[in-house]
Amino acid sequence: MAFTQSHLTATLLTSILGAVLGPLQIGYHAGNVNAPAKTIEEFFNCTWRARHNHSMTDHSLTLLWSLSVSMKDFGALLGSLGVKYLADSYGRRNSILIANCLSVAAACIMFASKASELFEVLILGRMVFGLFCGLVMSLNPLYIQELSPTNLRGAFATLNQVSLASGTLIGMVAGLETTLGTKSNWAMMLSLSLIPALTQYLVLPFCPESPRYLLINQGEERKAESALLRLRDHADKVSCELEEMKEEAAHTQTGVTIHDFFQKQSYRQPILIVLLVNLGSQLSGFNAIINYSTKMFQAKFDDAKYLTLGVGVVNVIFTLVAFYFMERAGRRKLLLIGFLSIAVCNLLMTIVDSVLHLVPVLQSLQVLLVFCVISAYELGPGPISWFIAAELFDQPGRPIAMAFTSMVNWGGKFVLALLFPPLL
Repeated sequence: MAFTQSHLTATLLTSILGAVLGPLQIGYHAGNVNAPAKTIEEFFNCTWRARHNHSMTDHSLTLLWSLSVSMKDFGALLGSLGVKYLADSYGRRNSILIANCLSVAAACIMFASKASELFEVLILGRMVFGLFCGLVMSLNPLYIQELSPTNLRGAFATLNQVSLASGTLIGMVAGLETTLGTKSNWAMMLSLSLIPALTQYLVLPFCPESPRYLLINQGEERKAESALLRLRDHADKVSCELEEMKEEAAHTQTGVTIHDFFQKQSYRQPILIVLLVNLGSQLSGFNAIINYSTKMFQAKFDDAKYLTLGVGVVNVIFTLVAFYFMERAGRRKLLLIGFLSIAVCNLLMTIVDSVLHLVPVLQSLQVLLVFCVISAYELGPGPISWFIAAELFDQPGRPIAMAFTSMVNWGGKFVLALLFPPLL
């Protein structure tokens, strides 16, 4: 894969960078609840004491905190249900902008939670933000892949994960007590996702709609050609790509219902692949580490928050590694290497944990294995799980496939976020 001038135009890069501002917001809200967990739990407790004249039990506080964290994932599960309607009715770009309204609203609601002294407002804000997550993590890969040249689709789709990981690291830094994770500033910290959200409104309206959507879904050949001319730098490339899309449109079913999607013979193997890849991704343990690594490390290390920052740094580095290798190594090889490495690391972590009381020096090895799980996840399963459906299905089935991907992913995240703290 060579990133030459013939592949890239300013419009293409602007469109992709404008789109990935969405995952940046999602990553930020995944990372910023980790380090300040105790501070926000104390806010919950103060609110409870003001109402009932007694503190919450530790068990109840843990359950309420896990509900707060998991509510984003529950909202995302609900948001996934709207992907097909928005993508087919308003287009890929416009749907991302519509979904972005939810992010702006959520940031404002979360900011208001402290002033209102209602922890329910914070939980509501995270659920509204979750609706945004469920929509954007399906709409973004659709938009990016339908804009990109064929030989760069996987690499550009991986930028979603690069942005998500970068946002997570920024959120982890923002959540430290030395920055904004304090009793006086945590509400402002939660609202900082407004910056990329508002930036997206300044960028995306000037970017073209997906040419494939315009031609295949809307039958607007002239608009599709105009969009392609902005995205590609040679007229002959535009002609060839346009002809390929016309040929696909001629052999494509005009519309696919949810019933058709699950009944169609040619979709069964891709559905199975998407299901296995996404379930494997959720069962890897990655999301438990991202959401609760500070609590995991606190029992054994004084500098748990800084170890959590290390998790964020490793996360970003290996999304960049995946971006570099995505078109060179291919999806299948990266998935196999990633899943095999995760399985080995999780097995070793279990063994180390069982003998840790006998050999305390193995604590450092346990941290190293956590970093290895993060690395293996981002090398393949993490980024590929979000966009593989867009590559396996044709144009009519693609929105439902992405909604299905989002439901499996966010459903798994919700269960893990809800159940992991009591287990921990």
